[in-house]
Amino acid sequence: MAIIITDECINCGACEPECPNTAIYEGGMEWNWAGGTDLKEIEMEDGSKVDANEYQEPVSDEFYYIVSGKCTECMGFHEEPQCAAVCPVDCCVDDPDYRETEEELYAKKEWLHV
Repeated sequence: MAIIITDECINCGACEPECPNTAIYEGGMEWNWAGGTDLKEIEMEDGSKVDANEYQEPVSDEFYYIVSGKCTECMGFHEEPQCAAVCPVDCCVDDPDYRETEEELYAKKEWLHV
């Protein structure tokens, strides 16, 4: 499963540089698929294609957030999610809306870093 940052976030920013997939962004900041990945174009669930460099709307305007589609829980990079390991208030937790198996997380890592 992906990791989510709860509203207990104090906006310290310790998590952002730790993410090997560049899936963590400051609240209010736009994000894109290309940042920190090898992606050039994304096929969306509806079949449409998006330029990976095209900026997307922020997931949160208030606090740091994680783009679940880019989160691999650091599989293939580290033993544990690094955002959770460095968070001083323990607000980086499993996202119950994005349950993925270890195999799916490794496949996502390969997709992100062709």
